[in-house]
Amino acid sequence: MFEKVDRVLICKLKFYGDVLLTTPVIASIRARYPHAKIDLLLYKDTKAILAAHKDINNFYLIEKKQGLVATVKNYLSVRQQLKKNHYDLIVNLTEQWPIGALIASLRRPSIAFKREKDQWNRLFTRVTPSIGTHIVEQNLSILRGIGFSEAELKKEMSLSYRQDDYQHLVSLLPALPAQKYVVIQPTARQEFKCWDDDKFAHVIDHLHQRGLHVYLTCGPALSEQQQVQRIAELCQSSPDLTLAGKTTFLQLAALIDHAILYIGVDSAPMHMAAALKTPQVCLFGATNYQQWKPLSDKAVLIWAGDYHPMPSRDELDRSKKYLTWIPEQAVIDAIDTVLHDSDNVKGNEIA
Repeated sequence: MFEKVDRVLICKLKFYGDVLLTTPVIASIRARYPHAKIDLLLYKDTKAILAAHKDINNFYLIEKKQGLVATVKNYLSVRQQLKKNHYDLIVNLTEQWPIGALIASLRRPSIAFKREKDQWNRLFTRVTPSIGTHIVEQNLSILRGIGFSEAELKKEMSLSYRQDDYQHLVSLLPALPAQKYVVIQPTARQEFKCWDDDKFAHVIDHLHQRGLHVYLTCGPALSEQQQVQRIAELCQSSPDLTLAGKTTFLQLAALIDHAILYIGVDSAPMHMAAALKTPQVCLFGATNYQQWKPLSDKAVLIWAGDYHPMPSRDELDRSKKYLTWIPEQAVIDAIDTVLHDSDNVKGNEIA
C-alpha cells in the first residue's frame, strides 16, 4: 500500500515546539520518498516556526478559538482543499477527534497512534502503538506502523530560516555579527515552567563579568515583556532588550543560531536551539524532562527535581514556580562548563 507515495499529509495541531518536534518525521518520509510532495496540516499560527522548511510543499491551516459556525466553515474549507490532493499517505500525529473525522472523510490511506477507544481506531486505515521515551522517538514510532526500519528513522530535528531574517537583525543591531553573545529567553507560556527573576538577573551579571553581551528575548505577550523588563531592572548591568517581544520565530532562530550559548526554560526556543545545534543550558521543573528535554548533545539540563521533590502530573499547581528550587550557582556552573567546552571545540578564548 505504501510502496509508491507521491503525496503525503502530516497532521500536527498543537503548539510551536510540538510542531518543530515533528521535523524528524518529515525528514524520514523525505528520505524514503525523495520525490513526494509533503504537506502539513497545522494550527494557523504555528506555521511560522516551519515557514522556511525546504521539504514542505504546502501548509493547510486550522484557525483556533473561533465560534462554532466559523469553525465548521474552516474545517469544510480545509477538507475541500485536501480532498483535491488524493493523498497516498496521511500521517496523523494529533489527538483531536474533529481532525480524526476530517481525515476519515478524505478516504485515503492513513495511520495514527492506537488509542483505547475503537471509535478512534476505526477512523484510520492503520493504527500503531506509540513507542519510546522522548517525544521525537514517539513521533517517529508511527512510521514503524508502515514498515519503516530503525535505520530509516532520522532522529535529528531541523530548523531553517531565511537570510533576510538574519539581515533584519543586523539592520537593527549593526554590531551583531562581531559580537560574542548569549541569548536568554526566561519566559514560558505557563508560570510553573519559569525560574525566579532575581536568579536570572544574577546569571546575566555573571555573563557580563565574563565579557559577553546578553540578549534577553521573549514572546509578544505583555506579561512576557513585563517579565523581561523586571529581570533587566534587577541586573547590575542591563541586558539588551532591543529584540524582546519583537522578533518572528525565524528571526529568533537566526539570533540563536549565531549565539555562543542559549539559556532558557522548557519552551519552544529551547527546542529551536537544539535543532540549530547551539550550546544551551535549560531548566526543567514539574514536567517530564525525559520526554521533553532538548534533543542535543550540546545541551546541559538542570532539573528542579534534583533539589526538591516534584509533584505528579495530577498534583501539579500551574500557578507555582517549581524551578525556584534550582540554585543560581548550579546554573552558573553549568554555563561555565558549556562555555569552556565550546571554547575547546571552536578554539576560541573567552575571558
